[in-house]
Amino acid sequence: MTKKKETKKIVFRSESEMPVTAMSLGSMLHNKTGAWRNIRPEVDRAKCIQCGICWKFCPDVSIDIVDNWPVVDYDFCKGCGICAEECPTKCIVMVEEVK
Repeated sequence: MTKKKETKKIVFRSESEMPVTAMSLGSMLHNKTGAWRNIRPEVDRAKCIQCGICWKFCPDVSIDIVDNWPVVDYDFCKGCGICAEECPTKCIVMVEEVK
């Protein structure tokens, strides 16, 4: 007979009680990763068919759909280009970041 291992749940009352590593790794509200990129996606609404594929494939969840249009949150977009690659109408182009 195997004994089930008991696990303890750690509860934090606020983010200030969390270890720094837990906050930095676990909460993208504190890690604006957009500063990492050197190219950024731009959406041409004239070509966009509002399919949402860019939103679906974005690994950083930095594309939101607002009034049926894709909107990139550049604070979190790393410039990977997956949205542009997956777009069926190629309405998303990657352009060099201006700093």
